[in-house]
Amino acid sequence: MAAGLAQAPLPWLPADATEIAGGVGLVTAGDGSGQVWVHGMMTFCWQGGDEASRRLAAVQLAELKAATQKQVAAGFGTTPMTIWRWADAYRRDGVAGLIGQPRGPKGPSKVTPELAGRIRELAAGGELSQRQVAHRCGVSEFTVRAVLGKVDSRREAAARLDGPGGQDAAGGAGAGRPQDELPVLPDPVPRDGERALARFGLLGEGAVPVFTPASKVPYAGLLLALPALAGAGLLEAARSVYGRMRNGFYGLETMLLVLVFLALLREPRAEGATRLPPAALGRVPGLDRAPEVKTIRRKLGELAAAGRAADLQLAIAKHHAGTRPDDLGFLYIDGHTRAYLGTREVQKAHVARLKFPSPATEETWVTGQSGDPLLVVIGEPSDSLAARIKELLPDLRGICGDHARPVLCFDRGGWSLDLFAEAAAAGFGLLTYRKNTAGKDITPVADEKFTEMTWTGDDGREHAYDVAESRVTLTVPSGKHKGEELDLRQVTRRDKGKQVNILTTASTDELPAGAVIYRMTGRWREENWFRYGRAHFALDSLDSYAVIPEDPGRKVPNPAKKTASAVVQAARKALGDAEAARQAKLDKLKNPAPGQQALITNAMLARLDAPVQTALRKLEAAQATAKAIPAKIPLAEHNPAMVRLETQAKLITHAVKMAAFNAETALARALHGRYPRADDEAYALIREALHASGDIIPGDGTLTIRLGPLTAPRRTRAITALCDQLNDTATCYPGTGLVLRFEVKDHPGTT
Repeated sequence: MAAGLAQAPLPWLPADATEIAGGVGLVTAGDGSGQVWVHGMMTFCWQGGDEASRRLAAVQLAELKAATQKQVAAGFGTTPMTIWRWADAYRRDGVAGLIGQPRGPKGPSKVTPELAGRIRELAAGGELSQRQVAHRCGVSEFTVRAVLGKVDSRREAAARLDGPGGQDAAGGAGAGRPQDELPVLPDPVPRDGERALARFGLLGEGAVPVFTPASKVPYAGLLLALPALAGAGLLEAARSVYGRMRNGFYGLETMLLVLVFLALLREPRAEGATRLPPAALGRVPGLDRAPEVKTIRRKLGELAAAGRAADLQLAIAKHHAGTRPDDLGFLYIDGHTRAYLGTREVQKAHVARLKFPSPATEETWVTGQSGDPLLVVIGEPSDSLAARIKELLPDLRGICGDHARPVLCFDRGGWSLDLFAEAAAAGFGLLTYRKNTAGKDITPVADEKFTEMTWTGDDGREHAYDVAESRVTLTVPSGKHKGEELDLRQVTRRDKGKQVNILTTASTDELPAGAVIYRMTGRWREENWFRYGRAHFALDSLDSYAVIPEDPGRKVPNPAKKTASAVVQAARKALGDAEAARQAKLDKLKNPAPGQQALITNAMLARLDAPVQTALRKLEAAQATAKAIPAKIPLAEHNPAMVRLETQAKLITHAVKMAAFNAETALARALHGRYPRADDEAYALIREALHASGDIIPGDGTLTIRLGPLTAPRRTRAITALCDQLNDTATCYPGTGLVLRFEVKDHPGTT
């Protein structure tokens, strides 16, 4: 078929023709017949009742590019989507595909009056969601919405592809195909029509998942993470915070799923999408193609522009608290310095792992007692850990509930007696190392007070400690609670001759001495998350290149103060040297050589004292100058070009990486007791399973994922046992009523 018009345009059309484009007209008669004229030539015609020829004329007119698809649709009294469907049917089945099919169901309805009544009865109670009602009645969520009269016509149009070869989004084309006849990587269902609707903003919340039966699908193992991801609460929290995104092909849930999948495939940045085939990855979320870099960045920018990333973090933390309240008995809090390696003027901070100051952003992380990340906030530059913890107290109370009394555990960076008093007043327990203050050494505990003690940790291992207990009273020196006395319990651990003091507000009944040490050293679980996150999830990556202006009025240390202090120190040293020289000369005068007489006059003393007085005047002048210089000045006076790294996109990607890590961790922990080497290889085994290929088999209300065997029979058996656990959760694929079912193929030659 020609790609365009080769004939020179002629100016005339029949008098009774309706012009649908420049030089293109349509003539219709009362009996249903019609003609298409293109630049003075009758190009297509059909008789009344010959619907296939009429549709063929519309399709070929669009293919000739004599008129746009939109213009052809307007001339033939239909929609661009319908023209696309006709063209698709013609490409697939020829003219036979253009023969009209009767509308409506092709078979008897599954929704009997009794079933419809049951659906309405369950929904009327208000205690079950539509998804739960669908699960109990054995139908799709779409059917429940249809019975209740809550079907969105635009979403229905996107979810159900009409015409020959069409399919229901819940079941997929060829859902009844026997499993042993699965085609190897068939073409995905064309979504051009939905993409066309999305370009005009008519698709609604996004394309719904449509799965095609296929074998050997790359990355099918990623679907193993969906039950654990549901427990992480990312999708539910995002829906409650953001509601929905702008109309487009990729909706909120789809974008977040793809971002989690990328993180699990160890491509957590948007740029990582360039290293994965979009068509291959797109099969996992039920699309023809996964979003690419430009789309991912644009969608992240849309979410970041809403300015609700902190609310998303809190919503995820509350979901964590609701589903795993036992994990919130201890909350580990630590600061994490995210180094910046770009060229912008960003405030410096000391990066402990690099051992030198560098431009950086300070983050404050909160994890549960098992080390799973719970919440992250990005505070003001130069804030101390104690100040950030104090600001977090109201949010932590909202997460844990009014009656909970979690123990906050942090290192010496959070040392502040005013913070201790504030946390105790807010109903939190405390667990931290004792810090030397004002240069005063802590009195060592006598050796005879130490006793051996053991404690069994969460992992079942027994730990031995050499400990001593005492009580200390500390007075708050400043702040809101100035003058208050804190009566704290001190547990001292002796290890290799060194004593380490730990302070806590918990009683011996609440937290025995061995548990105090175990929980305090458990703070390293948070450090383990930082190391794992940097290595596997690009935790410190720059996920957005945007910056925001710094607050010009923010107070920063005055460089002139440091210079003046150095002058004071030099003057003080000069005074000390002058006094030492005067004393040496005076001692020499007082002790003459044998046989000589000592003679000291006021004039001599004045000459000896002159350098000292000069040095003293210089010191006093330097001190007066330093005192007059303010310790802090507005940032605008120090470095007006300084900027801050954009935080919204980073908090969103942090939420995605936290969900990916928590889902991976939940799967790894489920292997304990089912895999002999789970302590050493659990995460590696889960990573292998998530990267595995497999079969995707949509069925009647189910979506079966049958993975290929792993690298060793023992690993295959472990993943098979894990699949049995995941099947018990009856998790539905997000956005559908399809219940996920997991299987694993046997190794060749095994029975």
